[in-house]
Amino acid sequence: MRVALKECEWEATGEDLLIVFDAREAITLSDPAGQVAALLSELRRAPQTAAELSIALDRQGFRLSEEDVSRGLSGLDSLGLVEDADGTGLGDPGEDERHFSNLSFYGTYSALDRHRAAFLRPMRDAHVLVLGVGGGGSSLVQCLAGLGVGEMTLVDHDRVESRNFARQFLYRHADIGLQKAERAAAWVRDYDPSIKVHAVDRCIAAPEDLADLVQDIDLIAGGLDGHPHANLWVNEAAVRAGVPYVLGGANRSQLMYLSVDPGRTACLACDYADQPAEGSSERIAYRIAENMKLSNPLTGPMAMQVGSLLAFEAQRYLTGYEPPRAAGFRVTLDLREGLVPEWQPLPKNPECPVCLQAPPREGERR
Repeated sequence: MRVALKECEWEATGEDLLIVFDAREAITLSDPAGQVAALLSELRRAPQTAAELSIALDRQGFRLSEEDVSRGLSGLDSLGLVEDADGTGLGDPGEDERHFSNLSFYGTYSALDRHRAAFLRPMRDAHVLVLGVGGGGSSLVQCLAGLGVGEMTLVDHDRVESRNFARQFLYRHADIGLQKAERAAAWVRDYDPSIKVHAVDRCIAAPEDLADLVQDIDLIAGGLDGHPHANLWVNEAAVRAGVPYVLGGANRSQLMYLSVDPGRTACLACDYADQPAEGSSERIAYRIAENMKLSNPLTGPMAMQVGSLLAFEAQRYLTGYEPPRAAGFRVTLDLREGLVPEWQPLPKNPECPVCLQAPPREGERR
């Protein structure tokens, strides 16, 4: 394997070597003879194998065997400083240029055993079902397109109105009166013709309206308004299909998002069943809030924040660059508190009739 050094800087200080990869922290290594600095300098010069590095260092007076160098590279790998040189791109110059920033992002998480392209390829192969391309949904579509998702199915039944323009930057004045799903799909095609996109103009008025939409889907994202139980229907469809579900939204001053990992975390049905006692003031307030009809207070920055949060969580599921942050949690960010996230666990019901429908994972038994 040819090993590449990631972008970092270092400086000798006494018998130590100070290395900075992430500006938030510095790594201090003991290097009295200077062999670590020499190894870093050789890697900076060009990606090399352990055998090539052993020869190059020998020329500088460092008698290190190939095995010694391999141990050193493993140590640098554990610190996140090196990666597989042959996986820094997709192998196509045009694709590498298009995804330059995405590949650079994954470079933070790449290692000798998982290169940058191994994070991006699952995203390129993924099919995401986006439910709602309004406020947060329109920003979500733009984020997913930028991240390079390979295929999207966009579902919405609304038409573009001038009132949308305060928070939905995917649409233009000429789109007023046209179907949102189709206009959003047209935006994706113009943005990146390599992305497959399907527009579905449909009102989700019953669980049956979702049956054909969840076929061959890798992830469901977004949120439905209209019927108060619409997201519960999506939750059940997602759990039955074994597909992660990422959703979010906002009220007057609070943003919220959560995700359901079928068979592993609590689902929306678990949470819905955990309600205050019937007749209590908390239950009454819950019922009132559930049925309130409010003017949409979502502004552009709020909608973009929601879309970004959902896109990040979708990216975690699809690429595995880190574990999903909101799996089994309701994460809230209050504008009045400076958008500091708070995690509230969803109560998992071991007898949840929806969770029991989740298909077993590979290697798991039910």
